Amino acid sequence: MDTRDTLVAAALKVLEDEGEAQFSTRRVCAIANVTAPTLYHHYGSADGLLSAAIAEAFAQFLESKRAAVQSADPVTALCEGWDDCVHFAAARPRLYAAMMSRILGGAEIPAAAQAFALLIERVAAIATEGRLAPSVEEAADLAWASANAASLLHVTARLRKTAPPTSAVLEQIREGAMRSILKYEPKGRTQ
Repeated sequence: MDTRDTLVAAALKVLEDEGEAQFSTRRVCAIANVTAPTLYHHYGSADGLLSAAIAEAFAQFLESKRAAVQSADPVTALCEGWDDCVHFAAARPRLYAAMMSRILGGAEIPAAAQAFALLIERVAAIATEGRLAPSVEEAADLAWASANAASLLHVTARLRKTAPPTSAVLEQIREGAMRSILKYEPKGRTQ
């Protein structure tokens, strides 16, 4: 691993262990076993390193989505992608919070855009089968918003002084979104 990669890995460790609010170049340098001038030589500033670390986190997120076995059924694939997103946030809540903070702050991160494009592809596959109720864009927004809402329950569990959300709560959030996204035939009706 070269120095740049070592610094990014150290920055990710600080973000995961302590969160963005506690992020410091001193802590990163200690983990990476480099001096501050080395950090500044490679990234220019703490924000430059933080941006690189967040970009790497999104790249890891996208890679996990691409590597996941995807169901041939597009609805199941969408649910699996939703679950993958929430599992990422559950496993790495402080990092996930930092990632969302950067996006909300207006950062343009190619891997984040690619992850959303993957969501659009999954929703479009449902539309191709005639099973989508709203437009592709609206359905993608519903899926994205509900996955992020469920993820925030993991991120904010400590703040709320509660346990992480139960699988039942997460399933209710996902299924509520899916009811809005999919066309359902009323049961028991015949033509």
